[in-house]
Parts: sequence; structure tokens; C-alpha cells
Amino acid sequence: MPDIKDIIDEKNIVDILKKTGKPTAKKVSAILRKAEKKKGLNLEEIGWLVNVSDPKLIEQMFEIAGKIKNEIYGERIVFFAPLYISSYCVNDCDYCGFHTSNSLPRNKLTLKEVAKQVKILEDMGHKRLLLEFGEHHLTNPIDYVIDVIKTIYGTKSKNGSIRRVNVNIAATTVDDYRKLKAVGIGTYQLFQETYHYDTYQKLHRGPKADYERQLFAHDRAFEAGIDDIGLGVLFGLYDYRFEVLGLISHAQYLEKKYGVGPHTLSVPRFQPAPTVNMQVKYLISEDELLKVIAILRLSVPYTGMIISTRERPEMRKKAFKIGISQASAASVVEVGGYESSSKSKVQSSKLKRDLDKVRQFDTQDERSLDEIIESICEEGWLPSFCTACYRQGRTGKTFMHFAKPGEIQNLCRPNAILTFQEYLNDYASPKSKKLGKKIIEKYMKQIPSQNIKKETEKRLKKINKGERDLYF
Repeated sequence: MPDIKDIIDEKNIVDILKKTGKPTAKKVSAILRKAEKKKGLNLEEIGWLVNVSDPKLIEQMFEIAGKIKNEIYGERIVFFAPLYISSYCVNDCDYCGFHTSNSLPRNKLTLKEVAKQVKILEDMGHKRLLLEFGEHHLTNPIDYVIDVIKTIYGTKSKNGSIRRVNVNIAATTVDDYRKLKAVGIGTYQLFQETYHYDTYQKLHRGPKADYERQLFAHDRAFEAGIDDIGLGVLFGLYDYRFEVLGLISHAQYLEKKYGVGPHTLSVPRFQPAPTVNMQVKYLISEDELLKVIAILRLSVPYTGMIISTRERPEMRKKAFKIGISQASAASVVEVGGYESSSKSKVQSSKLKRDLDKVRQFDTQDERSLDEIIESICEEGWLPSFCTACYRQGRTGKTFMHFAKPGEIQNLCRPNAILTFQEYLNDYASPKSKKLGKKIIEKYMKQIPSQNIKKETEKRLKKINKGERDLYF
């Protein structure tokens, strides 16, 4: 097992932040010119960027980050939904609504209830889910997690199906990770929450208080054969500048050791929840989070970046321009919280704000999936529900081979178009259909390969005749 310093050297990070405390326009411009080459940045260069406060320099960062995002991931925004399975947890983490100090009743879905929730999500149009479980080795054992995943993959509603299940469960053993690999998960996502050791110890009680167990979980996942990994920080627990350097240091460690960096980086920001009474000393503003997103895109250009419904719609719109490539939509963060809307053909989600409900945090974007799709189209972006890379074996090193030079676009744009056409045919409102048709016409013209363009046109015709799940 590696040493903590192999991943996160606190003294080095603190020294870098002191050294880079007064960035000049000349220094920042030079770093941005290097970043434009899409080869990434070292920790000292990132230190200069996190210390920038000049609005003009930050705007330059946004511009270059947006350019890199467009060159590698293009115009696509990939959508998914979280599905909370069990709120039982043995940990007492200060920032989380599932903590043991919360005396409100817990909930755990039966497999029949899982299928019901999945059908609701499928009837919205979702194809990707992120599973969330509290840590409880008796109530939420790995075999239960596996049965839930099998149930999800086996649940169909009309033309709907879940084609990729990403998983966020507590740090576990190599054997458990092998079971997740065998059942066909997509990305294994686990956040360090904070890379600052003393802060981590202060905020956690229970098995999760083991900093090293959390930090080295991804190594055990790689040992088990899982090569799609998601990292993240809960911004607000400690100085965001330190956390950015810690997160990128972790990403660089994985790439150096395994030849595979993180498939995704997530940027959740602390949000309150019932019974969470933590005093947030390091609260990060929306503007600071946008700067973080830009710096991550400049520093780790190949990775997918995720933003959740913790953020306001206006904030998410800005984030899509400068680095975000994936987003949750129509999220409910309580167990069993999805319910059908009888008011329209398009089903939406509602977040029950009853104080007697256990939820992990409060959300800020409560729009339905179709409302979000509509707004994305109005901005000229291409909504995507693509899951092709995972099922075609384009994960780990293979995915990095396509992603780093930006070649993944040659596959992702056609696949995004095909999955979006499915959405328009099966779930969209009349307004979304009208907007979506124009978006598809726009991006069909931008497929560079004439052969792929012709094949995409053929598959679009098949989808319009009722076929589904066609991909490159």
C-alpha cells in the first residue's frame, strides 16, 4: 500500500500556496498558454491559478478553460440521475444528513421498490443512474448492492432502460470491488470529501473516520479491475485552494501509477440539510466554485467533470461553458423520493421538504428533466444520454487514448445525437421536440467523417421507426 505522501503531501501544498500567493498577469498568462496545449499543469502552476483574484485574469482562465472543454468534449452535456437506495449509515459525519446523530426514521428500498423508482426515472428519459447508499455493513451489505444493480439493469419501462449504473458506496475491500466489476458497473465514484487530514478527522466519526481507508480505496478498486474512477471534494469543508491542489495531486498519482487518471471529477459544494448544524468556516462562493471548475479543466483537461443539482440553474449554465461535461437532472436526494406527475405526459421529480424526511443535502435546481433539456437546447448545447463507451470497452486506458487528444468527440457527437433523438421521440414536450430538432440538425452538419455522418443518418431513421439503443 502506498504512503499518504505519495498521494497528498500537505507540507508541499502549503509551501506551494505560500510561494504562489501573489500571481502576476505575466505569470498567469504564461501558465494559460501552456494549458492551451492540453497537456495539464503541475502543482506549482495550479498554485498560481488558485491564488488569482484579478477579475480580468479570471476571465482569461474562463475563456481558455471553455476552449479546452469544447475541443475535448465539445458541445455535449451528459445527463444522469442519482438514486438513493438506503439512508441507513453507521457514520456520524458533520456535513451529511445521513449521519447517526439524525434521529429521524431511516429508509431502505426493497428490490420491488427499486424497480418502481427505476421505472419512474426511465419514464422521464434517463439512461444513466448514480447509486447512493449509506454505509452499513448489516443493512447495506455488498450482496444487497449487487442485487439492486441487477434489478436496475433488468427493469424496463416501454422504450426505457437504464444502460449504465455508476456507484457511490463507502470504501470497501478488493473482493467487494470485484463483485461490483462483475455485475457491470460503470464508474466507481468516491470522494475524499476533504484532503486536509486534521479537518477530515474532525468531521468524521465511525469507519469513515479512517483517512487512509478512504484515500486508498481507488487503489483497491484498480486492483479489482475497475478502471473507471470518479474523484471529488466537498467544497466548503476546508480552504478550497488546498482542496484543488489535493484533488489534482490525487488525479496525477492515479495516472502515474496506473496509466489512467480519473474518468470524472466532481465539484459538490456544501449545502445544508435537516439536522445538519455544522458551522461552515470555509464556505465557498459561486464565483469561487466557477474558478475552481475552470482550474480543474485547465489542469486535468481529459477528465469528465460533474456538477449536481446542489447548484442554481444560473450557476450551472455558467459552469457548462467553462468545463462541466456531465450533470445530474431532476434529482431527488431522499430514499424513495421519486414520484410520477399526473399533470402531463412528461414525468417529473419532486423533492419532499418535510422535516421528517432524511435526505443528504438540499438541492437548488428542482426543474424537471424536460425543463432542463429545453434550457440546454436554448443555449445551443447538445443533450446526451450516451452510454456507449462503457459497453464498447472504451474505459480506462482505452478511454484516455481517445479523450486526451480530443478524438472522443468523433464518437460522442453521433452517439449523443442518437440518444437525444430517442429522448425527443419518447419523452419530450412539444417545445423540447421543436428545439431539439434544430439542435440535431445543427450538430449533424458538424460530424467531420462523411461515413459516420451517413451511418448516423441511417440510424436516426431506424430510431424514428421504433428501434432503440443504436450506438457507435
